[in-house]
Amino acid sequence: MRIASVFAVGGLVLAAAACGEAPEENNNAGGGKKFSACMVTDTGGIDDKSFNTSAWRGLEGAKAENSDVDIKFVASKAEADYEVNLTQFVNQGCDFILAVGGLMGGVTSKIAQAHPDQQFGIVDTKVAESNVYPMQFDTAQASFLAGYLAAGLSKTGTVGTYGAVKIPPVTVFMDGYADGVAHYNEAKGKSVKLVGWDKATQDGSFTNDFVKQDEGKKVSDALVAQGADIVMPVAGAAGLGTTSAANASGGKFNTIWVDVDGCESTPYCPVIITTVVKNIPDAVKEAVLKAAAGEKLEANPGFLGTLANNGVSLAPYHDFDSKIPADLKAEVDKLKADIAAGTIKVESPSSPK
Repeated sequence: MRIASVFAVGGLVLAAAACGEAPEENNNAGGGKKFSACMVTDTGGIDDKSFNTSAWRGLEGAKAENSDVDIKFVASKAEADYEVNLTQFVNQGCDFILAVGGLMGGVTSKIAQAHPDQQFGIVDTKVAESNVYPMQFDTAQASFLAGYLAAGLSKTGTVGTYGAVKIPPVTVFMDGYADGVAHYNEAKGKSVKLVGWDKATQDGSFTNDFVKQDEGKKVSDALVAQGADIVMPVAGAAGLGTTSAANASGGKFNTIWVDVDGCESTPYCPVIITTVVKNIPDAVKEAVLKAAAGEKLEANPGFLGTLANNGVSLAPYHDFDSKIPADLKAEVDKLKADIAAGTIKVESPSSPK
C-alpha cells in the first residue's frame, strides 16, 4: 500500500470541507448517472496521516479504476457532527456512505436502521444492521511484530505505547504490541519493560483526543521520562506530536507509526522505525467497486484484515533498514509467517469478531 504525495495538499482539501458542507470533488460533465460514494471523516479530518487519510485514498482508488464513481467527503469537527453529516449524505442520495472510525458505530447504526435501503460502509467497527458493510483489521497481529522489533532494538530496555481513546480499534494495537514485547522477553530471556499500557488490566496512557498534537507530545514525554526509547502512538494526528518530539530529540527516542506508512504520509521518516499498517485503502476501494458494479455487500462477515490476507502488515523499515540486525529482521519475518499460518495465536479482547 503506497500513499501518494497528494496528501501534501490535504490541507487545501480540508479547508474546502467545512462541517456540514460536502465539497464538490467532481463534476458530471460527461453525463450519465454516476455512482456516488460519500465519506464522513472522524474528527481527525481528511489529512490526519492516519485512518481518515487512508479511507479517502480508497475512495480515490475506486474513482481512478471506475470513472463512473463520483466521490466526496465531509469532515466532522466534533462527534456531534457525525449524525448531521451522515444524514446530509442520505438526503443527497449518495449510493454508498462511508463512516470512518470506531467512534461512529452508534450513530451509523441509528441512521442505518432509519434508512434500511441505504448502503453504508464503516471502518474499524461492526454494527448489527445488514446494510452497513464493516471493514475491520486485526492489527494485534502486526503490532505483535512491532512489539517484538521494538524490544529487540531498544537500547534502554524500555519501550512505550499510548492511545487516543480507550476503544477496541485503538487498544487492539496496544495489546498486540504488549504481546510482542512479552514474546521477545520469553524467547530471549530478557526483561524489556513496556510503559503506557498494561494488557492484563486493560489500562494505560491516553490523550483523550485524536487531533491535538500537544496532548500526544505530553503523553510520550512522560513515557520517555520513564526510560522509553521507542514509542508507538495509536492516536491519529495527535501522534504527530510524538514524532515531532522524537525528531527534535537528537536521537533520544524513535517511534513506530500506525495505520498509514509514516514515511510516506508524514515528514518524520528519520525517526519512524516502521509502521503497523492497516490496508484501509484496498478494503474501501474493493467495497466501493463492488457496490458500484451492483454486487451485494455482505455485512456478515464483512472484511477482516489479517497478516494472511495483507489486510494488516509492517511497512518497510526505510531509514532504519541498515540499522536493524539481519537476525532480528529474520525473526520478525518468521513470526509473521507463523502468525499468518496460525502457528502463533495473537489474541486481544479488542480483536474484531
